[in-house]
Amino acid sequence: MAKLSLVFFLLLMALLSSTCNATPRKRVGIYELKKGNFSVKVTNWGATITSVILPDSKGNLADVVLGFDGLGPYINNSAYFGALVGRVANRIAGGRFVLNGTVYRLFRNSGNNTLHGGHRGFSHVIWTVKEIVGGDFPSITLYYHSFNREQGFPGDLDVYVTYSISGDYHLSVTMHGKSLTEATPVNLAQHSYWNLRGHNRGTILSHTVQIFASRITPVDAYLIPTGRLTPVRGTPYDFLKPETVGSRIDRVPGGYDINYVVDGTDDKGWRRVAVVGEAETGRRMEVWADQPGVQFYTGNFLAGMRGKGGAVYEKHAALCLETQGFPDAVNHPNFPSQVVPAGEEYHHNMLFKFSF
Repeated sequence: MAKLSLVFFLLLMALLSSTCNATPRKRVGIYELKKGNFSVKVTNWGATITSVILPDSKGNLADVVLGFDGLGPYINNSAYFGALVGRVANRIAGGRFVLNGTVYRLFRNSGNNTLHGGHRGFSHVIWTVKEIVGGDFPSITLYYHSFNREQGFPGDLDVYVTYSISGDYHLSVTMHGKSLTEATPVNLAQHSYWNLRGHNRGTILSHTVQIFASRITPVDAYLIPTGRLTPVRGTPYDFLKPETVGSRIDRVPGGYDINYVVDGTDDKGWRRVAVVGEAETGRRMEVWADQPGVQFYTGNFLAGMRGKGGAVYEKHAALCLETQGFPDAVNHPNFPSQVVPAGEEYHHNMLFKFSF
């Protein structure tokens, strides 16, 4: 039965990879980057991080990202575990926007809105493995061609992401896109779910979080930004100093799921975004990036999801820190623009620094 299931899966992958623009068939696999006892696994289905294994302060190893056994469950992964999401991450109100006088209507996959690029966004396609580099600083580069009007977005877009172990317990994520034919919005995000105790070790409510952001972009009942920027001081959203996730989460309906405006002078250049710590294991994660925003999400919609090794992921089993442009920026002229003119490029760089 297992062999038959594998054959069916490979046939399905071959079919999916040949449906758009007659692209060459691409094999889906899992690839490991390893440096000592630090391991990162990536699949070219959705350019997804499937595993990050780290030691703790006593040398014990654990996988600190949520995910699935094998590749099959990632195909229908509604939680976006570890995926590279786009063409535009987060939500677009009403699944529409106006650009250069033209109204574009997108695939709506979150009520009346578009989430993470539509039902077949970059998280649910096969990427081409362009390059694998070994040695002391291993890396993998994946490529995807997004065709004109894919999920409703204008213009052809070439997209690359490189995952690399760039230092001792450092994971770099480099996202790059080029708009080929028309101006188009681009906002990519890396959507890993982190639990520094281990993916199967309960909730992240005792994790400490510090977010270097003095403001948020508040949202309505459908998680669409109102267009305002409001200060976090004196609110449950204030993580300017380290606080445990659970310290005030009961004052936030459902849990945290909000874009923070990262402090800094502009949206160019590296900025320290957040620090996450876990006392029991001593693990610590710093997030650095060059984007103006970061979505802080506490796994509010997880409920009985079966993951790796038989683990069952419940609400608040992990947290996400997705550096990004502001959500729904295409409908808010006061937000930093995500529009990439034809012939120009998009860049997004992240760095995860782990210690223990």
